[in-house]
Amino acid sequence: MLENFSLKPYNTFGVEARSRYFAEVNSIEELKDTLTFAQDRSLQLLFLGGGSNILLTKDFDGLAIKLNLKGISEENINDHEVLITAKAGENWHEFVMYCLQKNYGGLENLSLIPGNVGTSPMQNIGAYGTEIKDVFVSCQVLDLKNLELTTFDLEQCRFGYRDSIFKQEGKGRYVILEVTFKLTQREHHIKTEYGAIKSELENLGIANPTIQDVSKAVINIRQSKLPDPKEIGNAGSFFKNPTIPSAQFEDLKQKFENIQGYPNGAMVKVPAGWLIEQCGWKGRQIGNVASHKLQSLVIINATGNATGKEIFDFSTEIINSIKEKFGIELEREVNII
Repeated sequence: MLENFSLKPYNTFGVEARSRYFAEVNSIEELKDTLTFAQDRSLQLLFLGGGSNILLTKDFDGLAIKLNLKGISEENINDHEVLITAKAGENWHEFVMYCLQKNYGGLENLSLIPGNVGTSPMQNIGAYGTEIKDVFVSCQVLDLKNLELTTFDLEQCRFGYRDSIFKQEGKGRYVILEVTFKLTQREHHIKTEYGAIKSELENLGIANPTIQDVSKAVINIRQSKLPDPKEIGNAGSFFKNPTIPSAQFEDLKQKFENIQGYPNGAMVKVPAGWLIEQCGWKGRQIGNVASHKLQSLVIINATGNATGKEIFDFSTEIINSIKEKFGIELEREVNII
């Protein structure tokens, strides 16, 4: 158990914040012992995965736990499908690459998303027409109330857009230990209709893409648009794409002819990046913080010296300006600590 521990290496924004206590756990037994230590002292808990979806705005007066549970196992269902289970501490992108090397399909569109496997169900991570819920089977969790193991299936997780039970009433109660996915072994369902995948495949001279080709296209696109957290501090997309009623969208279209929107029943999803650009934030810097010059959805620690509060305040400025101009309130996708 370490005390007064710097969390700077454990968050992809690279902001300095210290935790009163810190522990790295490599097994469920170690995790239970660590949690008992916390319960005996009535300490708040902060679980750290890849650190790619948190913004630390202050020091943490509790126990930060780095989940380092590792391991991947497989179970054949039939000739077409396989169940694959990964522990929470496995790096997400490395796990996707492992599946692709085995020619298991279903995760290729989620290549190069930062973070660890354990946090993927919390956000119902998604990209380029695929979400975790599309291939999710179950996850094993530890109930922090009684330190008992339990399993959540697809229905119990109540996945929504970047949402799940673990961000709602289950927030702070469960820690995800491992996740099981059902992937294809043959006759893969190739999804190329989202984003720039088709044009990138054309650039690569690929007419009949494999799942590996789709992954390569996604990686190329993400690398061309998104800054590497190892080089410049960021947490990927900072905001969710807002969903508004169709009537509100039609009213906005009268005023802003070029507004983009994707109908979904009686609602319309509006790209947050477009809204941010229209308010002049793309590439704009205030002090140590900026909106990325290529992808306005990404807020960056531009100088490497930003505090979490500076980044939070910058995001508030963006939210306020969009609400004033469009009457739409952006919601942060990143967890604020």
